[in-house]
Amino acid sequence: MVPLPDRWLSSLLIRCDGELILFDCGEGTQIPWRRYGWGFRSLSAICISHIHADHIAGLPGLLHTLANADRTDPVSLYGPPGIADVVAGLRQIAPLLPYELNITEFSGGQSFALPANLRGSVEFGDHRIPCLAYRVDRERSRRFSLTQAERLGVPLNLWGTLQQGESVRWSGGAATPDDVLGPPRPGLSMAFVTDTRPVDRFHAFLSDVDLLVCEGTYGDNADHAKAVNHRHMTFAEAATLAKRSGAASLWLTHFSPAMTTPADWITQATDIFPATTIGYSGMTGTLNYPSDEENESAR
Repeated sequence: MVPLPDRWLSSLLIRCDGELILFDCGEGTQIPWRRYGWGFRSLSAICISHIHADHIAGLPGLLHTLANADRTDPVSLYGPPGIADVVAGLRQIAPLLPYELNITEFSGGQSFALPANLRGSVEFGDHRIPCLAYRVDRERSRRFSLTQAERLGVPLNLWGTLQQGESVRWSGGAATPDDVLGPPRPGLSMAFVTDTRPVDRFHAFLSDVDLLVCEGTYGDNADHAKAVNHRHMTFAEAATLAKRSGAASLWLTHFSPAMTTPADWITQATDIFPATTIGYSGMTGTLNYPSDEENESAR
């Protein structure tokens, strides 16, 4: 919420197939970004949760940096109602850019395409101003059976068409995708939820995410009244949200500046949801598709 010497303001960066997508852009976002060497030119989308300064004040400088990184392809920026006016104001100090900045305002409940075959979706939280929670999904294609394709005599040049979900015909026969593709396989998903009370609609919205990055403004359950008053969550509330949503893992973030050592309160979360980690500046992780053997075990 407030920058500390070793704790930066809100931002989350994801990378998939070489594309970068940023969630929130608090003051100083570029500094840890540079420290960990992810580069800037590949940033193609920016998702803003809400228009409080600790989540958006770093934007003008970042837009300049993208320009200096020779970005010329359009950049998409998403946010709640009013984001276009706020960005217009911030761009008074970044008026000339060599790329288009395309802004979309969401009213909650929408889904939208993101780079790298990712799918985004949004839902409103419960904060003092409109605030969006984001979910990102990547589907996984069904496994292609070479043995079955060869048994059916499908010409090699038609295999790609079947993998894309289209039926094919050739002089010796015909085949549908179901003839050569295995059962559906689970994809990957993550969500970014900050500056909100836990709300019931989140349970379905966050269902079965692999990673939930969620605010935990207050560690101590004794601060529950503060959390309610300021429209934030305690560690226990975030952990309960992760548990009820069926999340696989939880990263806690967005700590009150009064909580200088968030790890002191970790058991408030792990007693409810053991797969909880205290976030820190520069924290990284990788989401991988489960192996087909794991899929089979799950079934």
